[in-house]
Parts: sequence; structure tokens; C-alpha cells
Amino acid sequence: MLKKTALATFVVTSMFALTANAQTGQAQTFKSELGPVTATPVVQGLDHPWALAFLPDKKGMLVTERPGHLRWVSPEGKLSAPLAGVPKVWAKGQGGLLDVVLSPDFANDRLVYLSFAEEGQDGNAGTAVGRGRLSDDMSSLSDFKVIFRQEPKLSTGNHFGSRLVFDRDGYLFIALGENNQRSTSQDLDKLQGKVVRIYPDGRIPEDNPFVGQKGARPEIWSYGHRNQQGAALNPWTGTLWTHEHGPKGGDEINLIERGQNYGWPLATHGIDYSSKPIPEAKGKVVEGTVAPYHVWEKSPGISGMTFYDGERFKPWQHNLFIGALADKDVIRLQLDGDKVVHEERLLGGLKARIRDIRQGPDGYVYVLTDEDKGAVYRVGLE
Repeated sequence: MLKKTALATFVVTSMFALTANAQTGQAQTFKSELGPVTATPVVQGLDHPWALAFLPDKKGMLVTERPGHLRWVSPEGKLSAPLAGVPKVWAKGQGGLLDVVLSPDFANDRLVYLSFAEEGQDGNAGTAVGRGRLSDDMSSLSDFKVIFRQEPKLSTGNHFGSRLVFDRDGYLFIALGENNQRSTSQDLDKLQGKVVRIYPDGRIPEDNPFVGQKGARPEIWSYGHRNQQGAALNPWTGTLWTHEHGPKGGDEINLIERGQNYGWPLATHGIDYSSKPIPEAKGKVVEGTVAPYHVWEKSPGISGMTFYDGERFKPWQHNLFIGALADKDVIRLQLDGDKVVHEERLLGGLKARIRDIRQGPDGYVYVLTDEDKGAVYRVGLE
């Protein structure tokens, strides 16, 4: 297991806030069950932004744009030019530059991790993950190196995933899509529809569940997933939660356990976009697979997720926030332990596709909209 000291140091040094004047537009206020909710633009004019990561020491945030740009947003809300040193991405369909996270030891190594769609030799693409060192002036990444590649590359433009999460021990989890190739989710010799677990430098831990198993990829931690576009570590239990798009219906949340099969496409609450049954499906619950922790029979189009454990807004404590692309709102799930006891929809008045959502170190929730002129909003209770 990796040492926890670096991660603890990172958490301490990450306690910063975007300054109050980091605003580029008018705040909007919306009703909610717990009181008025205010959404204040931090930065606007982004080109289909996909993910954000907060920098320590009051240095703002990094934001990815799907066409292939990584940008720095200053604490005052100023948007930088695209950073140099970002890898070439396959920006077609749902592909492009996707997730961004900081190294657990960022205070010392300044490493930034990116997931992105990467083209293969046959013209198809798959998800890749790499890391580079952020310059002190936030203008570039140096020595960028790919540490993981989804193999084989099967996507013609769909279902890349992908979210990146470091656990408490510093392992990197990558939540992947199945490239819209359903059966591959059940194939242990392929990396489609999987959660993989690697060391920060790309090495494979020897205690991964399929290490040494003939015909299985040793990176795999769990399988049977469709298109995972949300992942977060539960701050109270340390458990990895992911969520994935169903087809027509059946978006679901899963609590990820070592070596488990989460069912797709054998088990699903959805049907094909043609309104016909999924050919491989055997029912909503199938023996030998893990049933969803939570499911929406009608798909909101979920993307991004964050647990709220801040002190600023006590009514939101022990809540899980998830973005919705199709429904264009934020889903607030009230938790009692690991049980969802209530659901509320927020920010529908923005009328924007919510791609990512993160709790900021200042206790606000930050929401990213996936639009031609996307934005980052700082969201809080009045």
C-alpha cells in the first residue's frame, strides 16, 4: 500500500477559497427545499468544458475543454490561454480532453493527470490517461507521459467514460466506458466497461483481483459497466462510488467492490434507443452480478458527482450532488449512511447541461456547464 503522508499533506495545503470577487456575471437565485440557492458565474465563454480541478494555495482552478484545451482560471475569474504541453486528443463525437485531477502529492511534484480520447492506428479511439508537470506560472505542462491506454481501441465516437479518482492510499482508479460495444464490458481481456486500478506512475498493483488470471487484464478492478461519467470517493467510508449512463432508461449509481461484475449488458433497467430490448439483457437483476445501488428508470443523463462534507452549508451535509445533461439540472441526493432517502432537483433555471460538479475547498459547490459557451458557477445556499 502507498504511504498516506503525501495525501495528508495535500489535503492540508488544498484548503483555499476562490476569492469573493471571482465573478464575471450576474448571480441567479433559485428556489429549493432548503432555502434559496444562488449560482454565481466564476468564468464564462468556455468551449464545451468537461472537468475542473482546484489548485492549492488560492491559485484558482484548471478546466478542461473537450476540443483539447486545458485552461487556468485565476482566483479573480480570469481565463488563461490554452496551456502548452497538453496531449493531442481525438475530438470527435463524445471524445476529446476529458477529466483532470491533481496528484495526491501535488504540493511537491506539481503533477496534473488528464484523461482523453486517443486515436488508434485503425482510426478508432480509446481512453488514455497521462500526467505532466504544471509550470509555476500555470502556462504549460512539461514532460507529459501517457501512463494508461484503453485496449483495444474500439470507439467510433462514443462511451469513453472517463473519471479519475485517487483513493486514500494513493491508488488511481479510472472509470471507463465500453466504447458503445456492449459485450466488451463482460470480456476480461478488454478494458472496455471497466474500473481499473493502477499506481500513479501506471504500474499495476499485484493485489488487483485478476492479476495472474489467464485471459484477463491485470489492471481491472471491476467490470460490467456501460458509460461511467461520474466517480467520487465517499469521504466518510473511503468507498469508491461511480455512476453510469443507461441506454434508454436505467442510469445507475454503483458502489465499487473488488472484482465484482456490475451487469452491463446482461442486467439493465433500460432498453435500446430503438425502443427494443437490449439483445444481451436477461433482466433488471441477474444472478452473479451486483444490482445498482440507485437507479433512475428514466435517464437524467448523469455526469459528474461530488459528496458534500463541508461546514459552510450544514443542510447539505451528507448529501451527494450529481449533474444531469439531458434533464439540465443538478440532482441532490440526501443520504442516511449509504442509503438514499430523498431526491431533489436544483438549478433547472440555468437551462444548461451539467457536465461536472465538485465541492470547493471553500465549502461551495462548483458546477460546470457543457455548452458552446460553457461556464463554471459557484453554488451555495443563501
